[in-house]
Amino acid sequence: MSEVNSSIECIVSECRYHAGNKDYCTLEKIRVGKTDSFSSTSADTDCESFIVKDKTF
Repeated sequence: MSEVNSSIECIVSECRYHAGNKDYCTLEKIRVGKTDSFSSTSADTDCESFIVKDKTF
């Protein structure tokens, strides 16, 4: 796993780039997008760098 980026907090443990036992991202930078043409709340935004973590059984 890559190093923790302490500038990007993240609680989405299902993401490939989640730091595992720490609530941070391992990417150097992320892209944040909008889910609608006009954003007025945080619910209108989305982390476009998200990739679902590979499932291992």
